[in-house]
Amino acid sequence: MTDFDIVTPDAIAEGRATDAYFERTEETLEAAGRNPHVVTEVTADQFSGGGYELLAGVKDAAHLLRGLPVDVDAIPEGRLFDGGPVMRIAGNYLDFAQYETALLGFLSHASGVATAALDVRTAAPDSLVLSFGARHVHPSIAAMVERSALVAGLDGFSHVAAGEILGREASGTMPHALVICFGPGEQESAWRAFDETVAPEVPRVALCDTYSDEVDEVLRAAQAMDRLDSVRLDTTSSRRGDFRHILREVRWALDSEGYEDVEIFASGGLVPADLRALRDVADGFGVGGYVSNADPVDFALDIVEVEGVAGAKRGKLGGVKEVYRTREGGHEVRRRDDPEPEDGEALLEPLVRDGELVDGVDLTLDAAVSRAEADAALCGYGEE
Repeated sequence: MTDFDIVTPDAIAEGRATDAYFERTEETLEAAGRNPHVVTEVTADQFSGGGYELLAGVKDAAHLLRGLPVDVDAIPEGRLFDGGPVMRIAGNYLDFAQYETALLGFLSHASGVATAALDVRTAAPDSLVLSFGARHVHPSIAAMVERSALVAGLDGFSHVAAGEILGREASGTMPHALVICFGPGEQESAWRAFDETVAPEVPRVALCDTYSDEVDEVLRAAQAMDRLDSVRLDTTSSRRGDFRHILREVRWALDSEGYEDVEIFASGGLVPADLRALRDVADGFGVGGYVSNADPVDFALDIVEVEGVAGAKRGKLGGVKEVYRTREGGHEVRRRDDPEPEDGEALLEPLVRDGELVDGVDLTLDAAVSRAEADAALCGYGEE
């Protein structure tokens, strides 16, 4: 027994983070003296359907598979995919069978979060957008959530420990709890105490909807603080009515009182449609559950070739495949032996060769962010 229900990194690396039937399979194949050379592919949809998703989790998958006597090709993290394989593994089956569960988990969950974050990013491309959803997930995966959000282009995140893992500083100013600890009518005391205490480089953002009308608290905060960068409105949906109208009232009041430089930040249960509706009246957003609670991409790993002979289970496409990005942003799936499309760019690239990471493979977060931005523009992701 452990204090926290967390599967350890050692268990993942040793292949124990697996489904029990893979252990039974290993026992059976070893007893039968069978260990064929296979090619497997990780896919969500077999054919292109025009519904792009953003690939994430490749860094973790690469570190899971390095050291195994296998060859791996993968679409680089941060690229969009629509049908066909995102990863291909070739090797003797027993050398990697027990890693399937963890591998799919790495790719499925991160890609789902990254795709949701890309929905958010494209809904408000010119706004500051932060990931606020770590409180909705098990703390052991917070770094995955925040990294996937960054891959999609979000500007920051809130989770401190995730920041330590990712080498990025977490964002955040004050919760309602801080104001409530000072009590009703003492909002100014809370805002001033914050201003006098936190480091100078921390933005001065006052939360302005704890006890009274948003316009009232916003103006009081602006008058109480010598330096106020922005105000945050996080009013629960059951109390805020027409949020867009409230934000417009707040902007009007700030401008009327000479606080044109104070920005407005909105949060609280927001989804992409909200950002599209509010992006002209708010300067930034915090998005939580829509990103952190995203459904994982339903990846599967299937054998498509055994000892050089194409084959697959019923309902799957046998034979090794390639995927291409066309110059117009399209996505094509073809048999590996078929001619390449004239304007096609092969998306699968060498990742691991005989257990070693391929020289020049860039698994950094910055590289993934750049790929995602370029691919989203090329493919017209999120265009209205």
